[in-house]
Amino acid sequence: MLRALRRESGFYRRLWTLAAPMILQNIITTSLGFADIFMVGLLGNAEMAAATAANVPVFIIQVVIFGFQSGMAVLVSQYWGRGDTDSINRCLGVALYAVTGFSTLLALITFLFPAQVLRLITPNEELVELAVRYIQIVGFSYIFNGISSIYAGIQRSTEYPAFGMLLFGVSMCVNTFLNFVLIFGHFGAPAMGITGAAAATLISRVVEFAIAAVFALRSRRLPLRWSCILRPGRAIVRSFLIYSTPVVCNEAMWSVGTSMLTVIMGHMANSQDMLAAYALVGNIDKLSTVVCFGLAGSAAVIVGKEIGQGHSRERVYEVSWTLLLVSMLVGGAVMALLLVLLPVFFRPVLFPLFQLAPGAAEAATYLAVVYAVFMPMRAFDITNITGVLRAGGDARMASLIDIGPLWLAAIPLMALAGLVFQAPTWVVCIAMQAENLLKCPIGLIRFHGRKWINDVTQG
Repeated sequence: MLRALRRESGFYRRLWTLAAPMILQNIITTSLGFADIFMVGLLGNAEMAAATAANVPVFIIQVVIFGFQSGMAVLVSQYWGRGDTDSINRCLGVALYAVTGFSTLLALITFLFPAQVLRLITPNEELVELAVRYIQIVGFSYIFNGISSIYAGIQRSTEYPAFGMLLFGVSMCVNTFLNFVLIFGHFGAPAMGITGAAAATLISRVVEFAIAAVFALRSRRLPLRWSCILRPGRAIVRSFLIYSTPVVCNEAMWSVGTSMLTVIMGHMANSQDMLAAYALVGNIDKLSTVVCFGLAGSAAVIVGKEIGQGHSRERVYEVSWTLLLVSMLVGGAVMALLLVLLPVFFRPVLFPLFQLAPGAAEAATYLAVVYAVFMPMRAFDITNITGVLRAGGDARMASLIDIGPLWLAAIPLMALAGLVFQAPTWVVCIAMQAENLLKCPIGLIRFHGRKWINDVTQG
């Protein structure tokens, strides 16, 4: 392993130069969600559980946007290696059409049929009533967020990830301040409660979109070419469909599958405790995986550029193996940190701060332990699937590896444990992570086979 970690001078500097802004961006966006949950949680466990339920369809929108962003990156990183900025603009055009259409459709559904959507997630009418107005407002925020995220993804895939970090940093500050004002009614504003959190999110996303638009119009590094954006052309549309559709479908199926886990919690006998625990620990988990996703994002750029520059398959394989080993080591470090923080900070400080009921605190403890133990395996999966395999143009197989174990293992096992057998909470938590026991070995076999290395800019 040590031999595989030895790379040429400057390799790790380049890796962390790319990864650091992505990690900071992920910390910013995750902290934004954490701040939302914290402030809503101060209203009570019911409000926090309602916000968790309402964010299920929003989560689907977010993940599908990430799918379009990742699918676009498959092409953009390789075009960047070839220096083809016209094709990059064409990719931007296709992605913008797709994301705007999808996010607008879901925003209209959540606005027109909020109660019906929420009842698919939980039968608890108290939570549905609390969440209706929230979901109506917050859905529209992701039309603006989708557009700005796609542009930030273009900048990231062309080796300028700092833009996304700065953009979402401003968005987080605006959102957090407006949460404080609108949830609790400070500075003369009405105390809107959970609805104020949704209004704050919408306003901050509009600000985010405006900043991205101004930057894009003034950028000299990657100037907009409107003829390419508005009329991408059949060739790019075909390439986008071939290499991006599997990624988008992957993210859609993964987000729906992950949301099914939340739905199962919402139908368990202790649904309010489980949803409140998941609201808190789910955000802790997102915060703990920011380094993993940052490494995966930088791996996608590095591997894509290596292929686009025409390096040998063996060179691409060796660079990718180094990236995967680094990810596993980072995952191990995060696991150790979480296991230390659980008894010394989470249980004695954080859980009481969020006013978790005893049942919710117990569920949160089990969730935290399970997330931590599986972290090294998950770190490998994240970089292998969303970074290496996708950047190599192997999106179809990456999708199968990602969503197959979720739908065939985690969802049925959790449903049996939580709904049929009403098993103890710790058993339900382990069932949630059953997918990783399959993902990791299957992904490793695919990686070592080297069939994933493809130049997607040819033909």
